Amino acid sequence: MSSPTSLPADAGAPVGAVQSPLRAPGLWRRMACWLYEGMLLFAVVFIAGWLFSTLTQMRNAVDGSRHPLLQAFLFVVIGVYFTWFWSRGQTLAMKTWRIRIVDAHGRPLSQGRALLRYLLSWIWFLPPLAVLSMFQVSGGEAAVVVFGWVAVWAVMSRFHPLGQFWHDAWSGTRLVHGDHG
Repeated sequence: MSSPTSLPADAGAPVGAVQSPLRAPGLWRRMACWLYEGMLLFAVVFIAGWLFSTLTQMRNAVDGSRHPLLQAFLFVVIGVYFTWFWSRGQTLAMKTWRIRIVDAHGRPLSQGRALLRYLLSWIWFLPPLAVLSMFQVSGGEAAVVVFGWVAVWAVMSRFHPLGQFWHDAWSGTRLVHGDHG
């Protein structure tokens, strides 16, 4: 029995969504997991940045000559993190929120499919960052644009027949309830 304030398991699922044994968790739950993933990823990026700075003897954060290398290194580290965890079914944040990732047929992801999902998941950030690179805006204005795009992109999943995020549809992956099977 659930408390009156708790959301049902499919809260946030699109109205009229196709019911499937591998149905998508609700949008609120997926976004809470997404935020938690960001907090955990902060530690991964912090350690990777420290390692990069130590190995390259980067003296300070304004050492602009190494920024492209640091960004490429972090892109690879984050890619390895997600590819490795997704090919095993879930990250720590996904495990906490009882969400699993599977392919379109309900099977575990191959590393290739997990890597494809990682590359396509940059749709969450690249469009607003590309637009922002053309203008000089304050940090607050940039945050509004990025978070506005993230909100719009998240809501777009309501238009997918199974309630999945579009990068999942394009990569042949699905987020499902972790307590299934």
